[in-house]
Order: sequence, then structure tokens, then C-alpha cells
Amino acid sequence: MLTEDFNYDLPEELIASMPRKDRSGSRMMVIDRSSSEINFRRFEDFKNYINKDDICILNDTKVVPSRFFNEDGKIEIIRLEEPESNVWKCLVRPGKKMRVDSPINIAGVDGTVEKILPDGERMIRFSNPINIEKHGELALPHYMKRDAEPIDKKRYQTVYAKSPGAIAAPTAGLHFTSQLLESIPHTFITLHVGVGTFQPVRADRIIDHKMHSERFHLSEKSALAINSAKRKIAVGTTVTRVLEHLSLESMGEIESASGQTNIFIYPGYQFLGTDALLTNFHLPKSTLFMLVCALAGTDLMKEAYKKAVLEKFRFFSYGDCCLII
Repeated sequence: MLTEDFNYDLPEELIASMPRKDRSGSRMMVIDRSSSEINFRRFEDFKNYINKDDICILNDTKVVPSRFFNEDGKIEIIRLEEPESNVWKCLVRPGKKMRVDSPINIAGVDGTVEKILPDGERMIRFSNPINIEKHGELALPHYMKRDAEPIDKKRYQTVYAKSPGAIAAPTAGLHFTSQLLESIPHTFITLHVGVGTFQPVRADRIIDHKMHSERFHLSEKSALAINSAKRKIAVGTTVTRVLEHLSLESMGEIESASGQTNIFIYPGYQFLGTDALLTNFHLPKSTLFMLVCALAGTDLMKEAYKKAVLEKFRFFSYGDCCLII
């Protein structure tokens, strides 16, 4: 399979750069795999598709400020993780200025590049802790073409966000209000969404693509709720990746676990732990579009996306959603 097989035409004006006024005011496309029917609904109708013996699984990761600049504002640092105290694993732009032993200062705290990793990431050791909430910005997706604004602190975060660690939001969950959540059976997993979710597939053949890893946690309570449900509805591709990763490991009922997953789901994959999926509309040629094509079929998903364009649905992180049943 070629990466180009997952391309589609998208007018730039359909890319949502700002959130809707109402969190749950999105449109929802419903894709029925058994009949190949495609219907248009509102997200507030989502609860009508959920039965009492179903379970909706949501990702409770919390987005943390990950974008920083050095003192003169000429070097951008994306903090990926802090593997040890005061040591950041980072993306740095422009990277050519940040060689091993290069100094950097963020918010008055001195740091030094200790190592350059094979993928170009930097390990930077700082002399003291940096208050990321005070000095960092949200690292919004590049396709929004803007810096973070005050509204993003609230709206680029789910109402149930609990576990700090994500660079990007699990966007399917952005549509939920507390009231809607209370009306459906649900449980939570945690997967800290990394910067890899934005990175394009550069290989011509999808089999040659190197998938990024992301940290996850599933509690014993959530595992029990998932195993007891008749139908498992994943809220977002991040949840799908955890469910499928754990289902492949157990080949049956999933168990509580913490770890990392780099599972790459594309057409031909046989789903074991996901019965339905609520997700936003994804970028052309992205691993996430490949995932939904694996679940619903490439031809049906391309037809659905074509209809979404014609009906002027909003795309990507702040956009509308689709429910694949």
C-alpha cells in the first residue's frame, strides 16, 4: 500500500482554526459499516447511539504547555518529556544552532544540550526546575497557523482531563460537556498524546513508516468495565490504539497495564478491542486517516470525507466529528 492511496482533496477554508462557540455544538457524521450508509447528525445526538450495556472509553490525558522560547525568542523548544529531574527531551528549531554543549536560557534558568538523539531530538539539562505552566505555551497543531490564545487553555482541553502529560489534545473528547458525559456509560484510559501525532508519513510505502511511541495507562477498574461491556465505543484514535495494543497482547480480555505503544493500524488490520469509534476528521495521508480506513474500509471513508467536504464539515482538531458504527 502506498501513502498516496490515503490522500484526498481538502479546501483550506474547511480547516477549523478556532473552536465553536458551544463545546457540544459540532456536527457529527454517522458512518454505518454494515449498510455503508452515511448520515448527518449533531453531536448532541451521540447519546442516542449508546446502549446501556455499551461502554464509551475516553482518554483523560491533560495537555500541558510544551512550547518555549529562549531569552531572545529566536530558538523554539518543544518539550516532549522530562525523563529525569530538570532534563528535557526536546524538539529544537532551528536545530543547527543547538549542538552538544550549546547553552540555552529559558525564563532565567540556564541549560546545556547534553545529547543529540538519532531523530534529531535534544536532551537538555537545566540548572533548576522551570515552571512550565507559567512560562510555557500550548503547542497548537501547525495547521491552525496561529499562536495559542487564552481561549485555548479551556477549549484545547477535555472537560474530564486529569493526568498531565500530553502535548496535543485527544480531540474526539473536546466535544463532550460534563452533562453529556453523565448521560452515557463510560470509563477512562490515559494515553499521553505526543508530537508524533502531527508528523507526516514521509515514506512512499506505508509499511516503511516508523510509528511514534506514546505512554499509556489502563487501571484495573477500567479494564473490568471494558471487559464487562457488550460493545466498546472508543472516543478517539488514541483510545483505539490502547485497546488494540492490549487486545493483541492478551488475545482476549484486556488487563490493567502501563507502558508504551507504537501500534500502527492500517487497512488489513483485524480489530480485536474496538466495536465503534468516535473521531474527528483527519489529515490526508496521515496515520490516523489510515486507522479509520482500516476500521470502515478505505472506499467508504473516502466517500464519507468527500461528502464531508461537500457539506462543509469542519476538519481537524477543532473541527466536527464522525461516528463509525
